[in-house]
Amino acid sequence: MNKKQSIITFKVDDELFKAIQNIPNRSEFIRAALIGALGSVCPLCKGSGMLTKNQKNHWDVFSEDHAIERCKKCGERILICSNR
Repeated sequence: MNKKQSIITFKVDDELFKAIQNIPNRSEFIRAALIGALGSVCPLCKGSGMLTKNQKNHWDVFSEDHAIERCKKCGERILICSNR
C-alpha cells in the first residue's frame, strides 16, 4: 500500500547548496535530517527558540524549583529538580 507523498520545496543559500549538491540521494538525506531534527525539538517552543508570554510565565514558576546544570557525564545542559 503506497502512502500519499507530498512535495516540499525550500530555498538554500549558495554555501548549503554546494555542500549538499553531490549527495547521491539528497531527498532521502533531507528526509532523515528532518526526522532526526523533529525528534530533538524543544517541547516548549517547538523549535522556534522563543517562548510565548504564557509559556514564559509557566517557565518562571517551574524554574523556582528547578535549575539548569551541566551533566557531569556528558557535559550537556540538563534540568535538575531542586526538591530532591
